[in-house]
Amino acid sequence: MAHEYPSFYSLLSRLIITPCFFIFLLFPLSSISSFHVIFTFASTPTIDISKVEQDQEALALLTWKANLDNQTQFFLSSWHGRNSCHHWFGVACHRSGSVSDLNLQSCGLRGTLQNLHFSSLPNLRTLNLTNNSLHGTIPTNIGNISKLITILDFGSNHFTGVIPKQLGFLTSLSFLSLASNNFRGSILPFIGNLKNLTIFHFYENELPGSIPQEIGLLRSLNDLHLSTNNLIGPVPHSIGNLRNLTTLYLHRNKLSGFIPQEIGLLRSLNDLELSNNNLIGPIPHSIGNLRNLTTLYLHTNKLSGSIPQEIGLLRSLNDLELSKNNLIG
Repeated sequence: MAHEYPSFYSLLSRLIITPCFFIFLLFPLSSISSFHVIFTFASTPTIDISKVEQDQEALALLTWKANLDNQTQFFLSSWHGRNSCHHWFGVACHRSGSVSDLNLQSCGLRGTLQNLHFSSLPNLRTLNLTNNSLHGTIPTNIGNISKLITILDFGSNHFTGVIPKQLGFLTSLSFLSLASNNFRGSILPFIGNLKNLTIFHFYENELPGSIPQEIGLLRSLNDLHLSTNNLIGPVPHSIGNLRNLTTLYLHRNKLSGFIPQEIGLLRSLNDLELSNNNLIGPIPHSIGNLRNLTTLYLHTNKLSGSIPQEIGLLRSLNDLELSKNNLIG
């Protein structure tokens, strides 16, 4: 059976973006000044910011805090005053005094994003709200967030509804996770605008519809994880454009049709999981081009024909599962 793996970013966050509970334990052991240094990136270019803009940033965060469930604000007790860069928990700033990162992973927050005024955070680069109890829809004003933002992680919450097309305005994004929520809307063509994405996680939702052809425009993508949804239709031929992919998880959906020959163009793939779908037809001979594959899961489909000889070219393969198909020979 296919397994869900922790995202690259969740592993990275253990080293760089420390979970809330760990920071809280560390805080009493460090001086106030050293805590500030840890959360300030010295290499960030200086940006002139007026006192008025500083006040706007602080007000935006305090307004959002005030609308969160009071019983879940334990980690935000340091959020007071008019300077959000003055030792506010989970807030990192440029040397200029502008908020650059908001990292509130695993803080038990409960509430919505409706009162978070994204336009008041013009220099934000990271917004990490993963593993909380946030709910409701993603507001359309998400498009007003900083155009500098590169990391947006809303994973492991209780968000619902559709993904607003305004998300497609965030063209600097390299990491986008909307995984493990209750989203129901289709993956819209706007995703093709996010050409700097290297990681896109949208697994464990209730997504209907097909995978748009525009997915093939994400030529920088390394990790595409869309498993455990209700996706239908074929695997798009444009998938062959993603030459930098190392991980492709499309398992546990309702995908149908043939495995495209273009899958053989993904020569960087280490892990290919298409299991638990309704795929038909033969295993393409082009599969033999994937010399870096270590895991190949095609089980629990309706594949037919014989296992191609080219499967023997996959000399790096550690795990091969082809069971529960209609293979012969």
